[in-house]
Formats: sequence, structure tokens, C-alpha cells
Amino acid sequence: MNIVVASPAALSNAIGASATGDWFAIDQERIQAFADATEDWQWIHLDAERAASGPFGATIAHGYLTLSLVPRLTDGLLSVGAVGMVVNYGLDKVRFLQPVTSGSRVRATVTLRAVETTALGERAALTVTVEIEGSERPALVAETLALFAPAP
Repeated sequence: MNIVVASPAALSNAIGASATGDWFAIDQERIQAFADATEDWQWIHLDAERAASGPFGATIAHGYLTLSLVPRLTDGLLSVGAVGMVVNYGLDKVRFLQPVTSGSRVRATVTLRAVETTALGERAALTVTVEIEGSERPALVAETLALFAPAP
């Protein structure tokens, strides 16, 4: 079930609520495209033959690729009505805990941790956990911040 609140001012009523998204596949084509976009062509990401005998048994997604998918993985998990704009306010902490091998599926869980009123709106602190299907350890845990400004 998604987190739904009527307005930015109502966000504090949802502190502690969580929502989990759908599974999303991380294939080698996406890993290659990310490598090309960031010019990070390490063998552990791109050389399937060498990676097969490496520490993870397959190529792995860049940690920053997994992090960059947080907006996609969390889309719709927190719905706030009467919003004029939502601004990515940043990250307080990110930990990459487990590599995502090519062909794996991941999904995110969002938990609303805190809300602070600012001059522009409500700044929400969220914990985002990206899990890997079939793995006990998550791929990453991030503490993210978003500013929800009310509609004029």
C-alpha cells in the first residue's frame, strides 16, 4: 500500500509509514548504457567472461546506477496532494551493501522518517531501501530529503 496524504502540511501525520514498489530488472544493456554515460568502464561491470570468475560471479551494476534508479523505483510510493512542486533536497547518507548482478531484479521500500516545516514547504526525510530479489541483504540504503511545496 502506498503512502497517501492530502497536502504537504499533512505529511507529519504519515511519519513511520512505509510503501514498497514493484520489481525492476537490471540488465546488462542498462549497465552498459550507464557505463557509457559516466565513462566508468571497469571490467566488473562490462566484461562478462572476466566477471564470471571474479568475486561476484557475474557483471555487476554500478552502485551509482542503482542509486540513480531511486526516483524510478520510488515513483508513486509517496503521493502528496495539493503540491505546487517537489524538489530533491539531497541525501544525508548512502550505503552500498550488496552488489546487484546483471539480470537481477530490485525494488524499493520508502519509509517516511521525519518532516520539518521550512519557509518553502515541508522537508521530508525518507529512508529508501533497495532490495535485491532473493537476497537477504539490500543493495543499498539511502537517507533522502525532498521538499514538498504547497500549491499556490
